[in-house]
Amino acid sequence: SSGVAERHPAASPDGRWIAYFSDRSGEYELCVRPADGKGPEIQITKLGPGYRYQPQWSPDSKKLVFIDQAMRIYLCDLDAKRWNVIGKQMWMYHGELSRFAVSWSPDSRYFTYAADQENRHTAITIVDTAEKKSHRVTSGYYDEDLPVFDPAGKYLYYRAKRWFDPLYSELDNSWIYANGQALVAVTLRADAPSTLAPRNDEEPVQKKSAPEPKKDEPKPAEAPKPEEKKDEPRKDDTGGDPQLALKEQPAPGATKPADAPPPSKPAAPANPTPKPVTIDLEGFEARGVILPPNGGRFAWLGAVPGKLLFTRAPRVGSNTKTYPLSAYDFEKREEKLLTDDAPGVELSADGKRLLVVKGTTYRVIGSSDTPKFDKTLPTGNLDALVNPAAEWQQIFTDAWRIERDFFYDPKMHGVDWPAQRERYGSLIPDCATRSDVNYVLGELLGELNSSHTYRSGGDLQDSAPSRSVGYLGCDFALEQGAYRIARILEAASWDLNVRSPLRQPGVKVKTGDWLLAVNGRPIDPAKDPWAAFLGLADKPVFLTVNDRPVLEGAREILVQTLSSETNLRQYAWVEANRKHVEESSGGRIGYIYVPSTALEGQNQLVRQFRAQMHKPGLIIDERWNSGGQIPDRFVELLGRKVSNYYAVRDGRDWQSPDIAHTGPKAMLANGWSGSGGDCFPFLFRQMELGPLIGTRTWGGLIGMTGAPRLIDGGEVTVPTFAIYDRTGKWIIEGYGVDPDIAVPEDPAALARGRDLQLERAIAEVQKSLRAKPPTPPRKPAYPER
Repeated sequence: SSGVAERHPAASPDGRWIAYFSDRSGEYELCVRPADGKGPEIQITKLGPGYRYQPQWSPDSKKLVFIDQAMRIYLCDLDAKRWNVIGKQMWMYHGELSRFAVSWSPDSRYFTYAADQENRHTAITIVDTAEKKSHRVTSGYYDEDLPVFDPAGKYLYYRAKRWFDPLYSELDNSWIYANGQALVAVTLRADAPSTLAPRNDEEPVQKKSAPEPKKDEPKPAEAPKPEEKKDEPRKDDTGGDPQLALKEQPAPGATKPADAPPPSKPAAPANPTPKPVTIDLEGFEARGVILPPNGGRFAWLGAVPGKLLFTRAPRVGSNTKTYPLSAYDFEKREEKLLTDDAPGVELSADGKRLLVVKGTTYRVIGSSDTPKFDKTLPTGNLDALVNPAAEWQQIFTDAWRIERDFFYDPKMHGVDWPAQRERYGSLIPDCATRSDVNYVLGELLGELNSSHTYRSGGDLQDSAPSRSVGYLGCDFALEQGAYRIARILEAASWDLNVRSPLRQPGVKVKTGDWLLAVNGRPIDPAKDPWAAFLGLADKPVFLTVNDRPVLEGAREILVQTLSSETNLRQYAWVEANRKHVEESSGGRIGYIYVPSTALEGQNQLVRQFRAQMHKPGLIIDERWNSGGQIPDRFVELLGRKVSNYYAVRDGRDWQSPDIAHTGPKAMLANGWSGSGGDCFPFLFRQMELGPLIGTRTWGGLIGMTGAPRLIDGGEVTVPTFAIYDRTGKWIIEGYGVDPDIAVPEDPAALARGRDLQLERAIAEVQKSLRAKPPTPPRKPAYPER
């Protein structure tokens, strides 16, 4: 560490320069330096505060494009040291900004990118750097992105979401459209043929050769050949390919001595001047054709002469995790696999090599039909010398800047942010460990008075060693000098994925038995029973059990331990609540527990709702909900209304939609319901689905969308979006969502087995069922027609 941060390095196509963002000036500015290290750093921009992403070179190594965290797109002229904002996106956040890419035309006049549209699609846009004009060349009717220029300057390729092949749910009548991307090619000139234009496959008629002259008969005189121009290639030598034609031309400024013999083959110039690219903007989108590779999901596109390279991402619903890299050959009109897994790909400036990145492994392969697999790059031999004191100062400065640049409120909640830099930055020189630095970062972030401000990771060296523990899914009681199995956790009979090892088929053990030894070693009653299971997580173990606290007459059983009881205990708690609700309501009320608004909570909601939606009433329990996504779809499922019914001759009539609940509902929430767990009860109330019962929620609804990492891999989170209501008022953050019916938590009652909040919810739903039971209409009399 030098005390100066340098981010996003990019080598120029001619190999002479390295561009990057350096904070030597105090802020991240675009800089370049000679690639050979024989020259000083040259600062190009003077933009001031802000974070910038990946500089992207023009082929002539004279211009650069990059984007910043405010979604402004900059074009830099390196010779003039000028920069202009030539575009601005609307919807991108950190993760998408870090993948923002442009593609340059081979003559370095144009570049193209996917521009955000009002309909949340992106459309292909081409920027003319000579005229300093942007042209949207596709309508954005479909979502189109990843545009790349053909290196010959004839075509533009891009990805478009235009295949509509829905995946239908097996649980209800909803659907999604996934795996819908196709590859499109557009001719840049209106008079150019399509890449898929039909070909004449008839064999040319062979002309009859002239008869051989008879012996001693003179041969006919040959017509003189026209003199060929020396400064132009012949079409039959190049196949009409302008790139090949350029290779035949002498280097600019080269001369041939008068007495020098003509070369046997013209020497190719080192850096031929590309032929100017012509783009006909009118009718551009209509000239597109969908390419033959099967649709699906494409992660990366790259173009080389005569071929389009692409990686396929795993299809939605597939178990495969690989990213195969393929090439579509326009001459042969066929797709060929280059390598079976290339999660990260970068094409060299000359188009001859590909850098394939997989995890921390880097390898270079050729981009031809039969790519040569070079050896893996030996990155393990790269060493870095770190000055921890300088690095920690850099980490603090970057964390402070990241909050300043990405926090949703540019006024930082009214906090004097520069003053906080001075206040907490003065503590960094006294830090002795990376954990100390994290402590200071936590205090700095706390000044924002905002939810979702966390710090984690980094080069932490002071964590204590740990050992795994095996679990049996039971509670123990120390009785008569030995550990007795007081309770075996019981999930629902249908929850086959979570089960106590003591409830596996064939295991003969019951509540009340004593556990006396593990793998033949007696359990020490002076220690916790789990001390006997150190290092035995997810392993088969022999248990010595008896119905008395003595070894005499004991039996030995073999079980597979668990590495955690968390899921089992939660499922057992949910099942106990479900049974209590069912018994208390005579089977008329269902119980659904939603532990989060992330994927696990979504799965729990759907599976429990689908099984109980026929019950007249429902209780949705979201206490201790840890959040996740914005739960609009959660509430959509709970709030579906029946629109009508369909009469059938046999069986029961159908309601539509068929998966919908029309009866009364109530929701339980508490102070541990936060983030998405704040939003869930808010939306539940907004849709008037039923009363909220319990206590006020956590009050943390300024969400986060990601931020740049710190130099040692550590992280600070940044609240990037905050909620306000339809009247234009900030809501929920710092306060939470009040219940309609306040029922304080009673730990003493919970310890005795009574859940007062759940009991109140049962009473409220029963009252609603009595007042207005959900009764479908009677089938009308059949018509006489």
